[in-house]
Amino acid sequence: MRKLILIILIIFALWIMSFGNEKLTDNITIQNRIVFAVMAENIEQLKYSIILAESVRMFAERYKNSPVWIMVPDEIKEVKNNARKIDKDLNIIIKEFKTPTKALDFVIARKVFAASKAEEEAIGNADILVWLDKDTIFLEEPGAFDLNDGISFGYKPVMHRLIGSLYNKPLDTFWSRVYDLLSVQKSSVFSMITPADKSIIRPYFNAGLLVVRPEKKIFKNWSNNFIKLYNDPEIILECKDNFKKRIFLHQVALAGTVLNLLDKEEMFQFNENINYPLFFKRMFGAKENFDNINNAVTIRYDMYFRNPEPEWSKKLIGPKTKIEWLEKKLN
Repeated sequence: MRKLILIILIIFALWIMSFGNEKLTDNITIQNRIVFAVMAENIEQLKYSIILAESVRMFAERYKNSPVWIMVPDEIKEVKNNARKIDKDLNIIIKEFKTPTKALDFVIARKVFAASKAEEEAIGNADILVWLDKDTIFLEEPGAFDLNDGISFGYKPVMHRLIGSLYNKPLDTFWSRVYDLLSVQKSSVFSMITPADKSIIRPYFNAGLLVVRPEKKIFKNWSNNFIKLYNDPEIILECKDNFKKRIFLHQVALAGTVLNLLDKEEMFQFNENINYPLFFKRMFGAKENFDNINNAVTIRYDMYFRNPEPEWSKKLIGPKTKIEWLEKKLN
């Protein structure tokens, strides 16, 4: 009888240990399933990238210990040297990337090649890569970033239309050329609504928040297609005539890349609480004030805190503790 009781106790203990290990494994999986990555190409961007990382550690809950990579240009020593001084407690990993010299004629070009390098590094090391701009701050757990099976691309539309293509209008010469060069089929085009000016446009994704499965090599194709566009004589001419096209050509290349690679069923548009454009109306004009962070998961502030309004925090609606945290970090 004693032997039977002992056997039962041993089996029970092993079951408890197994359960505990399973929970621990689940926790480790959650933390390492996702990698957050951001680019810093100057000291100011490095400063804001660190604040981004701090917000992950503070507010991302289940994902607060997930890796954060800061991608820095290998040719800019000042950024690399300062990156080495980052507080080790933040567990930030610095990774270097290269940008083709010709690409630097186009604004924001480095972002494409930083994202491509991050994707390359993430293959085999993470299920999901979250690509972010440095002006991003997390305020809640980003559970939506843990993409469902069958989804390879999570996105938000651009904030406002700018050079985007209106859905109910014929393609202009610029977008027609892009679609031709990147082999975009008409059947792959769908509509989306910009959050700031409520324009109905053809797919034009915000390159400051992209969630991808690394093995799909979306960012690798993005960099290849960006090179293809900025080497095309017709695109070059369009960009000379319109500076905004030169600024946002990287984002145009992203649109063509995704439409060429993926079906609509493989994409997921995040809701209004993700990539919330804080104070966007004050900076650029918008249909809404964008000053309520009550339900915001991630916010974007663009250039606002280079020259913020006096007592800007009093204009925010939301939890006091989060507003105080933002005030502490961004003042």
